[in-house]
Amino acid sequence: MSEGISPPEGWLIGHWTDAEGATGCSVVIPPAGSRGGVDVRGGGPGTRETDVIGPLAGTSEVTAVLFAGGSAYGLGAADGAMRWLEESGRGYRTPAGLVPIVPAAVVYDLAEGDPGARPGPEGGYAACASAVEGIPERGRVGAGTGAAVGKILGRRHSAPGGVGYAAARSGRGETAAALAVVNAFGDVIGEDGQVLAGPRRRDGKTVSTAALIAAMKGPPDWTRLEERNTTLVCVMTDAPLDKSACARVARMASGGVARAIDPAYSDVDGDVAFCLSAGDGDIDRFAAISIGTIAATVTATAIRDAVRNA
Repeated sequence: MSEGISPPEGWLIGHWTDAEGATGCSVVIPPAGSRGGVDVRGGGPGTRETDVIGPLAGTSEVTAVLFAGGSAYGLGAADGAMRWLEESGRGYRTPAGLVPIVPAAVVYDLAEGDPGARPGPEGGYAACASAVEGIPERGRVGAGTGAAVGKILGRRHSAPGGVGYAAARSGRGETAAALAVVNAFGDVIGEDGQVLAGPRRRDGKTVSTAALIAAMKGPPDWTRLEERNTTLVCVMTDAPLDKSACARVARMASGGVARAIDPAYSDVDGDVAFCLSAGDGDIDRFAAISIGTIAATVTATAIRDAVRNA
């Protein structure tokens, strides 16, 4: 693993940030013809166009993946992304013209900043217009601007979340990179197994969400949990994966979420992982195993990177 590894050549990542409103959106634009798969794990996901790249759908092509704040309102940012992609000649070709396929997922950040500030089509368009190659900006930018983790004691006692990134190469020279937006109910766990970012008591000491839950004799104040939370991940690779392999790699990437967040996939989380592949060449089973294994590792690292840069 190296912090200096960029996404594969031809991949673009961009952010639109509303620092005053504490929200934003982020976009991943792969090379034309890329395939995609998705794994939805959380109990409260907010998504758009995930079914179209699901295992039973006929479409495998993905034009871009959009992550946004604003809860369900933020899904409207995908309209702006579609407009930019169409203007740029990107999308699924139909007899009547291009139709960009833009799966999207959102985080709930309405409790941070201005609840009336929500990413819309203009934000999605701007995120695409700003997208460039290379290692993306991380921290409290884009969809991670208003993110927080460890909220069992309330947002006032939570830790900042944000956007993180990590990448690594396989023994065959293929790249697997992960962009993560971290707005979890649970804690971010470090490489040593200790809480890296979580709820803080009034004395400033960080405590474990899992330990607090285990010690509770009854339910907590549900208003603190109903705020909604989510961790979103997009894995990018130049390994040759078909649609089904992308879905399996996305599922393995979700394993990385569980390594770095405790608890994960709860009723008040909307965790979603995507995998996009732009690789050409023969497809073999080992590619999915290799990239999936690396994807779990870079996903966990990207999640930790998000709170370290927040």
